[in-house]
Amino acid sequence: MATPDRIFLALANPVRRELLEILARQQLSAGELSERFELSRPAVAEHLKVLREAGLVADEPQGRHRIYRLTAEPLAELNDWLHPFERFWRGRLAVLAEAAEELQ
Repeated sequence: MATPDRIFLALANPVRRELLEILARQQLSAGELSERFELSRPAVAEHLKVLREAGLVADEPQGRHRIYRLTAEPLAELNDWLHPFERFWRGRLAVLAEAAEELQ
């Protein structure tokens, strides 16, 4: 599966998006991440696996634990892909704002 497809697939799940938000603030072990959800540790581990395969998180051993951290590079690539669409909507919203002002 192509990288953008994996990223979109990973981001499609709200648990994985929340994991990314947490990891954007601090690096944590899988156990510490699991404590923040009402999911089993294996379920959180599976979400982390999907994020890792998409390149959105990295992990490294630290003693008996694996510490997870956000890797933002794939998000930057995604932003580059989305940028033309943002310009499109900005232009549309600017036209809408002008029309609304004319109505007032």
